[in-house]
Amino acid sequence: MPFVIISLVVGFTVHEFAHAYVAYRFGDHTAKDQGRLTLNPAQHLDPIGTILLLIAGFGWARPVPVQRSRFKNPKLAGILVSLAGPLSNFLVAFIAYALFFFFIGVSGFTVPSFIVNLLQMMVYLNVLLFVFNLIPVPPLDGYRVIEDLAPPHVRSKMSQYEQYGALIFIILVITPLGNYTIRPLLFNGISAVNQTFNSIFTAIYSLFS
Repeated sequence: MPFVIISLVVGFTVHEFAHAYVAYRFGDHTAKDQGRLTLNPAQHLDPIGTILLLIAGFGWARPVPVQRSRFKNPKLAGILVSLAGPLSNFLVAFIAYALFFFFIGVSGFTVPSFIVNLLQMMVYLNVLLFVFNLIPVPPLDGYRVIEDLAPPHVRSKMSQYEQYGALIFIILVITPLGNYTIRPLLFNGISAVNQTFNSIFTAIYSLFS
């Protein structure tokens, strides 16, 4: 449980900071003005989500506020801001995998088991956050990307039905229907990312061995 909590707190914090930072770089100071341009977890964790994280091992963070009207190029900036969160989780997972691969496969050091377990959990949960947030269903980041790519008339229709999409998403998450929809996407996505990581570091290792 401690490894789950640490990994999720890191994942949530980096994810929301990445949204805030990219939005700030594109001209939207909203998140910065609200103290969200920081790696301090206390500024990003949602009270209820944090309580559930401590009790049940899962939770959520507070979404970073973004005002797309402040962007000079709203479509491009909106897409990059949306992608920044999941990509930050991908980066955290990549770094954790690199450390795990080095300690276990290369260095020959005797590493304490708690470090190995923490790195494994950090990889797994950040890959999970990466894949999960790219699912194109509201309110996830993948949906925001599709929304920004859509023509204006399609975007207006999407906004009208967004609340129903969010309801459908919740139903899929908490009911057995998820076994045939979201969970296969997560399983296949996580497997693909882990295989990619393994291939990259195996290739690097072969170059220097």
